[in-house]
Amino acid sequence: MDATDTNKEESRIGITANDDAMRTGQITPPLFPSVPALNGAASYFAETTSYLTSCFPVNSDIAPTSYDGTEVVGIKELKEPLLSSNAPPSHDVITRNSDRPQNNIAIVPSDQTSQSGISMFQGLIERVRKTVHGSSDDIGWLQRAPGMPPIEDGTERFNNILDNIMHGIHVLPNSMVYLLVPGLFSNHGPLYFTSTKATFSKMGLTCHIAKIHSEASVEKNAREIKEYIEEVYWGSKKRVLLLGHSKGGVDAAAALSMYWPDLRDKVAGLALAQSPYGGSPIASDIMREGQIGDYFNVRKLMEILICKVIKGDLQALEDLTYEKRKEFLRKHQLPKELPVVSFHTEANISPAVLATLSRVAHAELPAFTNSAATVLPVVVPLGATLAACAQLLQTRYGEKSDGLVTCRDAEVPGSVVVHPKRKLDHAWMVYSSTNDDPLEPDASQVCEALLTLVVEVGLRNKHYLSVKQE
Repeated sequence: MDATDTNKEESRIGITANDDAMRTGQITPPLFPSVPALNGAASYFAETTSYLTSCFPVNSDIAPTSYDGTEVVGIKELKEPLLSSNAPPSHDVITRNSDRPQNNIAIVPSDQTSQSGISMFQGLIERVRKTVHGSSDDIGWLQRAPGMPPIEDGTERFNNILDNIMHGIHVLPNSMVYLLVPGLFSNHGPLYFTSTKATFSKMGLTCHIAKIHSEASVEKNAREIKEYIEEVYWGSKKRVLLLGHSKGGVDAAAALSMYWPDLRDKVAGLALAQSPYGGSPIASDIMREGQIGDYFNVRKLMEILICKVIKGDLQALEDLTYEKRKEFLRKHQLPKELPVVSFHTEANISPAVLATLSRVAHAELPAFTNSAATVLPVVVPLGATLAACAQLLQTRYGEKSDGLVTCRDAEVPGSVVVHPKRKLDHAWMVYSSTNDDPLEPDASQVCEALLTLVVEVGLRNKHYLSVKQE
């Protein structure tokens, strides 16, 4: 066997060894442990790319010599896991006969091509890695952030309060004003929070729904909520207890974080229901570069919908991404003395939920006689849509969610956390379902129980503070 054949054999052995290492999991870990088909495809792509990049030699000013007298040229090969960017690059080698100088001259133009080829494949690998990885490192980042206060589980106490409410025991004081803060797209859902407000009014409680632009940025809405709280307080001389749903909870928390010196004596507490306080993987995957928003033009479609159709601000969706939430919470955090309750749920993803419809509005048919006009409910398959989103988040990230917000991202550090066993999607809190069980509590009763728990937390904190001062 001559030197040329020996070189080819050594190159073949190096490539085969590298492929075996990949198949045994030494180089590329499983990307989709819960989806074997996708995991196999990703592994095959990594092996193919590694082989192709090994075909491009890298230029070297001084080539080292191996033990058999042949010249050795380093080959830059991707051996790092697709889900990690910290592993140092390793090198494979090929050999060529140093007694054939004409090869050195011929390889010079191919070096530039090889660098371009390697950069192309590495760029492709990085793009695939970013797409596959998505929001994996971001979900639940608040629990891992240093210096964050611990949470307290208040589910048991919440269930006791809710049971009392269903038996006609209501303890919310009339000495406060209750402000409901709606979330994204609430301006286009006429029934948003209306049943809760009506229930509170029947109990003799003063309740308002904050009139904010639901598709405005967090900071803009925070300013409007601050002014709304001051107006309510000056008119009633009563402290305000807030409950925000979805982005409304983020907006309300931003108002209290940014303007606490002005609102300290005017606010009694805050409840966040299904709010992406830490961020939302749905918003991040739509807005983040290299994600679904790029490949299917979802970001462009959302821009047209929010900015052109409903005259909103795309910043409203951008503010719910992990990057923006991290940036905001580095500057503004909720005051420690504020009583806070955070509520999150898990959506039902069973096949039966595909038939679930939600009432979002009422349509009034014109009366052709002296009889009253006929009112028909406007229903949409929100339950089925949110169930599909929850299944997507479960499959891709292994995370439980209500369809839009993961359970971990809805937990506010330092708050009393409520997580009921009942399966409820993101829209249930504000839009009633056509197949709700009459024996189960409705959304207005859940809101009442959450606010009652906030009042209890505030009284407990006040008692602890007085004892500490004594």
